[in-house]
Amino acid sequence: MKKYKPTTKSRRNMTGINFRNIVTTNSPEKSLTSGFKRGVGRNNRGRITTRHKGGGHKRLFRDVDFSYNKHNIPFTVKTVEYDPNRSGFIGLVVYKDGEKRYVLLHNSARVGDTYVASENAPLVPGNRLPLGNMIVGTFVYNVELKNNGGAKVARSGGDYAEVLAKEGGYVDLKMPSSEVRKIPANAWASVGEVSNNENRLLNLGKAGRNRWLGIRPTVRGTAQNPVDHPHGGGEGRQGRGRRRAISIYGKPTGKGQKSRRAKKYSNKFVVSRRKVGKR
Repeated sequence: MKKYKPTTKSRRNMTGINFRNIVTTNSPEKSLTSGFKRGVGRNNRGRITTRHKGGGHKRLFRDVDFSYNKHNIPFTVKTVEYDPNRSGFIGLVVYKDGEKRYVLLHNSARVGDTYVASENAPLVPGNRLPLGNMIVGTFVYNVELKNNGGAKVARSGGDYAEVLAKEGGYVDLKMPSSEVRKIPANAWASVGEVSNNENRLLNLGKAGRNRWLGIRPTVRGTAQNPVDHPHGGGEGRQGRGRRRAISIYGKPTGKGQKSRRAKKYSNKFVVSRRKVGKR
């Protein structure tokens, strides 16, 4: 981690990531980048559907490959790059047939390393193979929820899932959230953990740095008026006057409350629910 001299109050505890020791280039591959318009929490009618989003620095989109559909063809890491759209580092890789793609790198990936996506690939970090071919205790990332569905799980900086058991065509996987879920054994995953595991130790230091990321301020419900929030109103400080904390829309929120739908389609795949509340 990079620390700063306390020249101001907000600088005192601010930390950053020392990209100079990790990132190898500042120029992304032009053929794999494009401009894009961020949703900033609005739907197709322009109405806010997710609060506290908007603004932030303009970003260039990197076309990261989460499908890994080129099997049995080795690829070599040419660069390690920063991606403003995610917390992990990405790398430009070149397949043996000459094709270039961006992929999400694991924590110990370096320029010149060679990996492969294959059913018979060695069980080393960076290689990709079906979950059913991995031994119990393996750490994985970029996990598919179904075969050829593309990586969906464990993609944030420092994240990984753990293979706990294999039975009946399914693999029990412990998710980063601590939930244990059944995943089809023919779904693919990459071995290792996502790069940039220092990301969770980051101290932004000041509110403005949050605004650069596109995160807008959150106002406490109890500080609002009754017309604006169920917790609002009252003379002076008031308790919320109800058993459970709820959002502006009346749904349970925060404080370790369960907000999962009772009849969610994936309930039958959940072996153990995630631990909620303070850890």
